[in-house]
Amino acid sequence: MSDAESADAFFADLHKEVGGRLFTVTVLDHKAGLAQRVYTSHPETYPVSGTKPMSQGAWTEMVIERGETFVANTVAEFAIYFADHALIESLGCQSALNVPVVDDRVVGTVNVLDQEHYFSPDRVERCKSAILNRREELVAALQRFIS
Repeated sequence: MSDAESADAFFADLHKEVGGRLFTVTVLDHKAGLAQRVYTSHPETYPVSGTKPMSQGAWTEMVIERGETFVANTVAEFAIYFADHALIESLGCQSALNVPVVDDRVVGTVNVLDQEHYFSPDRVERCKSAILNRREELVAALQRFIS
């Protein structure tokens, strides 16, 4: 099994554990200033593709710079941050959870989207705990994508 296949299997397993209608994983290359989607539950709509410049703004300050989890339980709460909010909503997702993956700094994010008001405080904690419990594996999987 190649590194990419191994990472895909790990991410798919994490998706089963965490849940969510739409599940993606993004890796950050701070040196190059780039973000890349490395896993997606919806390859037709949200393909794993090339890189894009790391964006700036309030979401980036919260999640990437401070390492805080972002939770939005309605489209209105995340539409101001996500330019693709209409596409997200068309997939039946009206809530979003972005959990930073921290090594020495944030190296990526696990992104879970589902129906409106999906992320109760208990569900957020369960998702964060599942991700934190597998942090070392997650960091190792993300490192495979950073040159």
